[in-house]
Amino acid sequence: MSASGAVQPGPPGAAVGPSPSAAGSPATGPLFRPLSAEDEEQQPTEIESLCMNCYRNGTTRLLLTKIPFFREIIVSSFFCEHCGWNNTEIQSAGRIQDQGVRYTLTVRSQEDMNREVVKTDSATTRIPELDFEIPAFSQKGALTTVEGLISRAISGLEQDQPTRRAMEHAVAERIDVFIGKLKDLKQVASPFTLIIDDPSGNSFVENPHAPQKDDALVITHYNRTPQQAEMLGLQAEAPEEKSEEEDLRNEVLQFNTNCPECNAPAQTNMKLVQIPHFKEVIIMATNCENCGHRTNEVKSGGAVEPLGTKITLHITDPSDMTRDLLKSETCSVEIPELEFELGMAVLGGKFTTLEGLLKDIRELNVYAPEDDPEMKVERYKRTFDQNEELGLNDMKTEGYEEGLAPQR
Repeated sequence: MSASGAVQPGPPGAAVGPSPSAAGSPATGPLFRPLSAEDEEQQPTEIESLCMNCYRNGTTRLLLTKIPFFREIIVSSFFCEHCGWNNTEIQSAGRIQDQGVRYTLTVRSQEDMNREVVKTDSATTRIPELDFEIPAFSQKGALTTVEGLISRAISGLEQDQPTRRAMEHAVAERIDVFIGKLKDLKQVASPFTLIIDDPSGNSFVENPHAPQKDDALVITHYNRTPQQAEMLGLQAEAPEEKSEEEDLRNEVLQFNTNCPECNAPAQTNMKLVQIPHFKEVIIMATNCENCGHRTNEVKSGGAVEPLGTKITLHITDPSDMTRDLLKSETCSVEIPELEFELGMAVLGGKFTTLEGLLKDIRELNVYAPEDDPEMKVERYKRTFDQNEELGLNDMKTEGYEEGLAPQR
């Protein structure tokens, strides 16, 4: 077995197999039994395996157990009687969960330090108050307590301190100071936060009040990112294919047209937009690069409603001028106070504000209702030929009642 705790075959010629203590009748009862010190029948399975420290045979003990209010796990422990090397780790006995999990524990007392913790090798451990983090896959999984996690971190930092003191004394001193801060956490002089974030969803922090809610523990389930799925060796799900209708909603369509002012080639953009609390509309905008003329128009994107709509707005505050307004091409506008009426089809469809609509009306009626000094209106008598074209010469408009005789 390597330092990671996984059972591995030995080199060629090495005898690896079950030890005599593992022989005998198979254990009865469920395969995964609840973790309990009082269960005398729950005994580990012993396997003779290779020590990766001295390359002689040691003993691995495997225990299949179940954590209350959690799930099944496999606890493995290796010990080499020749060199003294030992290693302990846990592995989830189930599959990777559908979602990742994040445990946020506020440690306030020694009781919190004794909480049982399952930390898989894919979990990241953080203590924000110390800006301390143990990255994923930097440690093997463990079945321990909150205090055990901190002690394990302290041991990892102290492991190479003698070498650091000889090579980089200043760095070693800073690490000694940090180790002191970690040791102070074990005394719980002040509350601190422990965060275990596991994208596999197989880590666990004990709730001693289960099944009641634990006020000190917040459990958050989340969807894994593609990077986290790749880190776990999972195949990324193929993105869902968007329907043609959805593509149309998110796409700006462009088609060639002519400018209504100079008749030069121009381009019109069209977009389907969902107006909040209303319906879908089609916005069309044209910009002529030749003369600079710009126009936009709004058309309804749905069916004609079974009933017409009349909206009466009383403007009482300047903020009313900022209201969004959708005017269809069949809509007429009336301002009774000014005795003003704008017929339907004038200005076309508009999606603007109330102020924007009034500006468009003002530009459309430059001097109305006053006379336009730049415009001359003349009335004249039509010629016979003009009346002939209109069909008026043969139309009797006076005394036609006298020519009608009663039919009996």
